[in-house]
Amino acid sequence: MTHPIQIKEESFQLHYSGALFWENQSLLMMSDVHLGKISHFRKYGAAVPQHALLKNFETMDAAIAQFDPKHVVFMGDLFHSSLNKEWELFEEWVGQKIIKLTLVEGNHDIISPVKYEALGITVTPEFSLGNFFMTHHPEEREGQFNFSGHLHPAVRLTGLGRQSVRLRCFYKSSVQMILPAMGEFTGSHAMAVTKECEVFAILGDTVLPVQVHGRKS
Repeated sequence: MTHPIQIKEESFQLHYSGALFWENQSLLMMSDVHLGKISHFRKYGAAVPQHALLKNFETMDAAIAQFDPKHVVFMGDLFHSSLNKEWELFEEWVGQKIIKLTLVEGNHDIISPVKYEALGITVTPEFSLGNFFMTHHPEEREGQFNFSGHLHPAVRLTGLGRQSVRLRCFYKSSVQMILPAMGEFTGSHAMAVTKECEVFAILGDTVLPVQVHGRKS
């Protein structure tokens, strides 16, 4: 269900939900949940089943139950658009949590910070701890390591007979890691895989390191 990695001598766990847990800080990162997107689709006639509304909350709960973090940082695009009935579900969800919650603003986060702050959620353009900083869009800064989202990274794997599958993934370079989108119906973007990167694909409830051609293990 998880895969351990070391970054700058710190220990992290990659979770099949797409969440990333920082062990020493008891901090859980989640990106691109896009709450409200399903209700938005349904409003305009898309045939999305009603039960899918709860899937995002179940996914977040699974990651929280796995690690029991003290702090959850949402790395942007927590809500897909303006307020809809999923906000009421989110209010209920937050009310059941005794955890510090922070939202790093993303391009889809257009709901007023006042609404989040009323729920006890801190809203900020970015969040930093030591040599690590968290943003929605990928960034690079000398001497620091960046965690981000936004791109909804995926990797395309090809097997015998030219069969291929595209899987959500954690995408890591020497200076940053891009988290996969956690939300349902968010889509994904196939990333270029080079020997300079590390890729960890999500297959069901498993996180699998992907062998990158030309990279030394």
